[in-house]
Amino acid sequence: MPVSRRRPELHQALETKPSPARGPGKPTIGFFGLGSMGLPMASHLLKSGFNVKGFDISENALKSFADSGGTAYPDATEAASETDVLMLMVVNIDQAHQALFERGALANSTRTSIVVLMSTCPPGEVEQLAEAVTARGHRFLDAPVSGGVAGARDASLSIMVAGDRQTYEMSRDLLDVLGSKIYYLGERPGQASVAKAVNQLLCGVHLAAAAEALSLAERAGLDTSTVLEIVSGSAAASWMLNDRGQRMLLEDPEVTSAVDIFVKDLGIVLAAGSSARAALPLASVAHQFFLAASGQGSGSADDSQVIRAYRGMTAGQKEAKK
Repeated sequence: MPVSRRRPELHQALETKPSPARGPGKPTIGFFGLGSMGLPMASHLLKSGFNVKGFDISENALKSFADSGGTAYPDATEAASETDVLMLMVVNIDQAHQALFERGALANSTRTSIVVLMSTCPPGEVEQLAEAVTARGHRFLDAPVSGGVAGARDASLSIMVAGDRQTYEMSRDLLDVLGSKIYYLGERPGQASVAKAVNQLLCGVHLAAAAEALSLAERAGLDTSTVLEIVSGSAAASWMLNDRGQRMLLEDPEVTSAVDIFVKDLGIVLAAGSSARAALPLASVAHQFFLAASGQGSGSADDSQVIRAYRGMTAGQKEAKK
């Protein structure tokens, strides 16, 4: 269950240096990663009155953030200057390391700043990153999210959090802006990332299963829109089917999450299973289909297009039988 929302205010708990950029009673946030999810998340923080300094390597992302009223920086060190919190919504753990250490963001933030890693990353590597951050005197929260682009836009994300309890309580004001459900998993960073891996296991398997089912209907010559309506309203329904099913029937749907994201995420799931000595055969098979779709050239397509891997397996077989 989501935990209680009673907590100390962040601006009261942090020992920070005064800054002319900081509004009254509000911490300054460095938000790293202004992509399809990061941009609306940073924008929600802005609208809630937080001082937000955005960083991304994409000029278009920086422009979009500036257009929304934020202060955009093409340099991570500048974006981190005088910040109380560094929120990372980057692609992977390597980008987190680069931003914090190679680009100097951590060293340029306030001496007691909090690093909040919100990306989906391997649990073991999250633990190592947390150790490197805390060894330098800063605080760290492992806080991956679920809900996709829609959840980011609606501020209805589910946020899984692990780390020092006091740091978590200090950060609730920020997390409540971004998510409708906040779950505290424990004191050890990496625990929330394990929970996210469990979530992604189910998402990936459900999505691959939905693609397989609709490809069967398509191959058998059924009207796939009707079949989708049937299964979406029956015991076969799942959140992933209802969200992605209609896009599977489109030739080139809008990309809300790419095939290659699930290639990465299911790879993390399998690594977590290996670490826990847990056999994950369904996750492994689903991973192979996302890899196949990516290998066919659909890596940047919407993840619903994993269905192309199934189509590729049977392409031309009907014609060969005639």
